[in-house]
Amino acid sequence: MKSSLHLFGLPLIHVATGQLVDGRFRRGVARGWIAVGDVAFGVLLAVGGLAVGGISIGGLALGGLAFAGVSIGVFALGGLAIGVAAVGGAAVAWWAAVGGLALARDIALGGVAAATHANDTIAQELVTRQTFFRVSMDLVKHSRWLLLLAVLPVVMAIRQRRRSEGDRGIHH
Repeated sequence: MKSSLHLFGLPLIHVATGQLVDGRFRRGVARGWIAVGDVAFGVLLAVGGLAVGGISIGGLALGGLAFAGVSIGVFALGGLAIGVAAVGGAAVAWWAAVGGLALARDIALGGVAAATHANDTIAQELVTRQTFFRVSMDLVKHSRWLLLLAVLPVVMAIRQRRRSEGDRGIHH
C-alpha cells in the first residue's frame, strides 16, 4: 500500500509485505517518509526486519534514533546498541553507554562498565539528567509491552492480504 500523497518523489506512507511469487518468497521493501515492511527505508520513520531511517524500529535498525535487537544510530537502544549514546544489553558508544556491558569513551554505567567515568557519580548524574537515558531506561523497564509493536506490521500485513484476496475473489 502506498499513499497517493508524495513529497520530493517519495510517498508519505508505504507499507510493503512479503509475498510468494512463483513459489518463492519475496520480501516487501518499503520506501517513503514513513515506511513499514520486511525491509523499510523511511525518511522520518522506518519499521521492519531491517529498518533504516530517522527513527528506526526493527530487528536491525540504522538511524538517528534506532530501536532494535541490533541498533546502530546516533541514539541507539537495543539488545546490542551502538551509537554516540547507547542503551542496551551490550551498549557501545562514543559518548555515553548504559547497559549490562557498557563501553564508551566518556561515560559508562552498567554491570561491566569501561569509560573515563565508569559507574561513578558523574555517570549516575548523566543518566538521571539526560532525556535520552531517562526515556530509554523507562522503555527498558516496560520493554515487554513494547513487544506489541512487533505485532503491528504482522496485523497490517494480514489485513492487507485479506483485503487484496477479497478484491480478487479468493476465499479460504
